Amino acid sequence: MKKITKFKVAVVQAGAEIMDKEKGVAKTVRLIQEAARQQANIIAFPEAFIPAYPRGMSFGAVVGSRDLEGRKDFREYWDNSITAPGPETQAIGKAARQAGAYVVIGVIEKDSNGSQGTLYCTVLFYGPDGELLGKHRKLKPTGSERLIWGQGDGSTLPVFETPYGRLGALICWENYMPLARAAMYDKGIQIYVMPTADGRDTWTSTVRHVAAEGRCFVLSCNQYSTKSMYPEAISSRAEFQELPEEMSRGGSCIAGPLGELIVEPVYGEETILYAELDLDQIAESQFDLDVSGHYARPDVFQLSVNEKAQKNVVWNN
Repeated sequence: MKKITKFKVAVVQAGAEIMDKEKGVAKTVRLIQEAARQQANIIAFPEAFIPAYPRGMSFGAVVGSRDLEGRKDFREYWDNSITAPGPETQAIGKAARQAGAYVVIGVIEKDSNGSQGTLYCTVLFYGPDGELLGKHRKLKPTGSERLIWGQGDGSTLPVFETPYGRLGALICWENYMPLARAAMYDKGIQIYVMPTADGRDTWTSTVRHVAAEGRCFVLSCNQYSTKSMYPEAISSRAEFQELPEEMSRGGSCIAGPLGELIVEPVYGEETILYAELDLDQIAESQFDLDVSGHYARPDVFQLSVNEKAQKNVVWNN
């Protein structure tokens, strides 16, 4: 595969069409088309872009009980989640093919085999031919996410060889799992996508650390969403009354392999961030640090990753 050292990336910062997968796919297609008009070669979307990162929703759960309204909320969330492959992924693939770009997008996924009762926070990878290359399921949902999402296993930890370098992703706080990052570095990741729902100032520090530690380019994608984007049946609830109008402030950014910010975090708006990357900078940056090469100590430390699919790994704890 011929390498292309200089190329353009796009990081989408936008809000989901909450609890509406058809509108979510349509918005995704529009944003891919917009990035394609700017000649982006890699287009990255936030975590759970279809059908939603359901920030602020309780799903009627407290320790020891779940109420009927919360169960109905989960069923609606389930109804608007997608299978991969499926009709929604085919529509996104068609847009990727028309754009001639790699597309990386966060979705909520139902298993297409066996029980469909468990949802997964998943990243899908598309090639410029529109084919679904593979997926990564979040290994450890955080906090209350564990109530609505199951855990992925090591069988979905791909890093793909592309003309623009090795492409992979970890989702949100998975990037606080040192051994998960080590698995990505060990596969030689060069374009590291970090779909997230974390808009704190400290997240930017994480992005810069991963880029410097892994000597890779990092594309961090967060949603910008407001309470008015929620269906009125949800936003009118008492539990939403005290929440701010700005539910997710964004903070998407792009970092280079020495930990520098190529594109500073952007807050307070839907937008697409663009950057021209130069893959040769990775080799230059690895002159003094290659954590899976000359800076490793395999005589002292060994990494073991179980990449076998695990049957019924759906626990929520």
